[in-house]
Amino acid sequence: MGATFIIQGVNSRGQVFRPTDWAERLAGRLCQIQMRRLRYSPYLYPTVFDANRALYVDGVLEEKSPHLYADLQAFARDNDLVVLRVD
Repeated sequence: MGATFIIQGVNSRGQVFRPTDWAERLAGRLCQIQMRRLRYSPYLYPTVFDANRALYVDGVLEEKSPHLYADLQAFARDNDLVVLRVD
C-alpha cells in the first residue's frame, strides 16, 4: 500500500493554485453519479486544509489504480504543490 497524502492548493512559495476547482476536477477521475448526485471515492476526494483547497489521496489507491496514483504525485510535483503525508 502506498502513502496516504494531502495535496494542498498552494505551492512552495505560498501562492494559491488556480483554477479554484482543481481538486474537484482531479477527484472526478474516480467519482460516480448516483441518483443524480456526484459521489467521490473514499480514496480520492476534495477537501479543505489550512483554509486552502486540497485533495485527499488514500494510499490504497496505489493498489487499486497505480497509474492514477502516480499521475497525482506527478501533478503535485510538476505544479510545485505542497504535499503532506498522512499517517
